[in-house]
Amino acid sequence: MSFGRPPSINSGFKVSPPDRGSFPLDHYAECKEQMTLYMNCLKNNSSTSTACRDISKDYLQCRMQKGLMQRENWENLGLGNV
Repeated sequence: MSFGRPPSINSGFKVSPPDRGSFPLDHYAECKEQMTLYMNCLKNNSSTSTACRDISKDYLQCRMQKGLMQRENWENLGLGNV
């Protein structure tokens, strides 16, 4: 045991990949317009995403079209009825 330093955080900690793959950053701002619209919608609706579902779908559609995320069924993303 040592005093004055934090315990080792590596003991018993296992890293696992995300469930649905990676979500790369949009370095070239290919979907910045949709992202900005979505963030403004959240801001205007007290961070309640229900009012912003159509904008969210547009943003995710852009990301899928530009190869910034894997294609996924809308039902799996909770946007099947939007």
